[in-house]
Amino acid sequence: MLEVVPLSLDVPYGADQTLFVVIDRISGAREIRMERADLDGTIGEFIAGCFSDPVRVISFNTLEHWIKDISADVALEIQSRCDIDGTDLPDHLRDFVERHICASSCSPPGLYAAPRARIAAR
Repeated sequence: MLEVVPLSLDVPYGADQTLFVVIDRISGAREIRMERADLDGTIGEFIAGCFSDPVRVISFNTLEHWIKDISADVALEIQSRCDIDGTDLPDHLRDFVERHICASSCSPPGLYAAPRARIAAR
């Protein structure tokens, strides 16, 4: 059974590796963290529907001791891949992409204007 662990901003010490943690809501307020070492593979898993309700994606480096929320970057990459493939954004990712691209109040004006317009048109 998967273990529900509260998100900690502590970055572990260890080998120089950038890791990616997907926070996935499994029911109501319960969330699980799934650690991945490959961002490209993780984005592929998003598109394939391997996560039930992704909330955000965190990256961190174990040697350099930094942590960053990259949810907006992942959402933009998902939208870009769908655009390149000429496919619609999968329904299971619509909330994640809208939450992190369309509603992102901290993004510079115009940066995500095209993806916002495509999502809004649907």
